[in-house]
Amino acid sequence: MGHRKQSAPRHGSLAYIPRGRAARPIGKIKYWPMITADAPTMLGFMGYKAGVTHVFQVDDKTGSPNFGKEIISTATILDAPPLLVCGIRAYTKDAYGTRTLSEAWMEEPPDDVERRVTLPEKFDTEQMLKKIEENLDKTSEFRLIALTQPRLVGVSKKKPDMAEIKIGGGKIKDQFEYAKKLLSKTVSAIEIFKEGQYVDAVAVSKGKGWQGPVKRFGVKLENRKSNKTHRGVACIGPWRPAHTLYTVARAGQMGYQQRTEYNKRILKIGADGKEVSPKGGFLRYGPVRGPYIIVKGSLPGAAKRLIRLRYPARSPKKIPAEPPKIVQISLESPQGK
Repeated sequence: MGHRKQSAPRHGSLAYIPRGRAARPIGKIKYWPMITADAPTMLGFMGYKAGVTHVFQVDDKTGSPNFGKEIISTATILDAPPLLVCGIRAYTKDAYGTRTLSEAWMEEPPDDVERRVTLPEKFDTEQMLKKIEENLDKTSEFRLIALTQPRLVGVSKKKPDMAEIKIGGGKIKDQFEYAKKLLSKTVSAIEIFKEGQYVDAVAVSKGKGWQGPVKRFGVKLENRKSNKTHRGVACIGPWRPAHTLYTVARAGQMGYQQRTEYNKRILKIGADGKEVSPKGGFLRYGPVRGPYIIVKGSLPGAAKRLIRLRYPARSPKKIPAEPPKIVQISLESPQGK
């Protein structure tokens, strides 16, 4: 009796190739959704990942067998102090795509900004804003240059993180007035998002270093009598084509790659971190001191990593009208003390 050929589904998704290390620990948002709101608003926010806990909430998902009952849900706590808007950037569209048209910066940026970028000693903000206003007919979109305030959180650094956040809703003139009003001011998460809203989370995942194909792709271990390798792919390809295909599971970098998780629900936005900080603080982070965001489920990245939130690119069709009712937030010590 001859050997019967076996078949098996491939190991590891090809949707994430190349699996190289991210260039920087801050996720890059490449797509901003269009919203139909009459009033302009920022389409994103940033916060630092403090840790994970669990909450007791009332299930408000219609059609669920637990509808109206208390359920336990995993939740991620983000330390989310207000963002400082230090600049406005106007974009225009031409045959080659979107490009920068002009920008304006706040007159007296804080000293910590110099840790991130080198700025001229003096700005003529009024002249910059006037130039933007003169070119409103050429402007296609506005983005705010926002800075985090790491001195207010449990991250041991002084250098702020900087990112662009698009303004959506309203007309171009309304967006310009909205951006001008926010320049050199701080913006809180409650001004952008609301409880119960769905958002997309963009972050760089936790790095695992260089790993073999068994851990990296989940391929099957070879027989103990196998030749040359046990934790690998036995045949990495045919004679023709005379090269190894990119689809073959090989060793390489695992983790520390940008990932976007869609439709993560905001359970709560609070102002006092004592409401969510467990006894002894979060592991590898400490207590949350100020404003926070509770997101249902897990988020990519290690503790202290910057998480970028944005309006959902493909929002679910059914969204509960009322915010979720949280019965209790677990404050038990993660160290078992």
